Amino acid sequence: MALPTVDAARWSHRASGIAAAAWVAFPSRVCGDTRTVRWQGLTAAVLLVLAGCSGDEERSAEPPSGVVVASFDFAESELVAEIYAQALEDAGVAVERQLGLGSRELVLPALRQGLVDVVPEYAGSALDAVAPGSAVERRDVRAVVDALAEAVDPWDLSVLEPAPASNQNVLAVRADVAEALDLRSVSDLVPAAEGLVLGGPPECPTRPRCLPGLEARYGLTFAGFEPFADAVLVRRALVDEVVDVGVLFSTDAAVTGDGVAVLLDDRRLQPPDNLVPVARTEVLADRRVRTALDAVSAALTTDGLRLLNWRLANAGTDPEAEARAWLVRNGFVDR
Repeated sequence: MALPTVDAARWSHRASGIAAAAWVAFPSRVCGDTRTVRWQGLTAAVLLVLAGCSGDEERSAEPPSGVVVASFDFAESELVAEIYAQALEDAGVAVERQLGLGSRELVLPALRQGLVDVVPEYAGSALDAVAPGSAVERRDVRAVVDALAEAVDPWDLSVLEPAPASNQNVLAVRADVAEALDLRSVSDLVPAAEGLVLGGPPECPTRPRCLPGLEARYGLTFAGFEPFADAVLVRRALVDEVVDVGVLFSTDAAVTGDGVAVLLDDRRLQPPDNLVPVARTEVLADRRVRTALDAVSAALTTDGLRLLNWRLANAGTDPEAEARAWLVRNGFVDR
């Protein structure tokens, strides 16, 4: 089917890491109407910050049409964002993609400032980021989602329905190491941790559910930490004995197959990280946006997401093709 189109002048590309970083450094509103700044692009926004703002504010005559769908900079997030984007386009909504935009530290400020409109988030981790002191029961998905919605509401953001699909951090070791040390749970690592090297994403040393949480909840002190750009490299480093323990993700293809044993999170460090769309409340005035995203979430399961990740890693396909195939298999579109 023909996809909806938008005025190219409005949809200037903003894929600039420097520009996104500037929005992190300047997280407050800049020169009044952020929606006006948005359509001039991230780079233009940086120039406004550097050059200073005049007293006269230009304001859009009307809100822009369509939505900007963004993702974090890893394959699963890009895949889910592409599913969102295609579902929205099939519903007649104009979409611009900003896939692989960066980590949460970059994407969240862009969402707050209206530079992007929709992001696939992970409920528990998102709540840790925006309301780290929240006392909500982290094993209750509904409670976590509701707390997240309350936390982002002052920023004119809304949290839609969560998917059954949940992607949590997991710790894995080589299967032979698990057998030799009788490792079944994360707690079993405690006696050996000081002689083991942990591998994981670069953000792990600062994330409360990664190294700091492992130290606080389990008392784990590793011999060292090695950062890797993605889970595929973490698994390879495990298998090649570059690291001894790896931070992987429960829906990732890297946790499947022989050679790797996943340890039980017996002290419940990891929160429910169900995928959930977070959107600017403004764009939900178009009912097609909420309807399309809620429908996707209802059909997205953990097993289905793991299969998609496996196909991306092993079948030589790309997120666009896999997203389309998923939409077809789940009855959203005919082809």
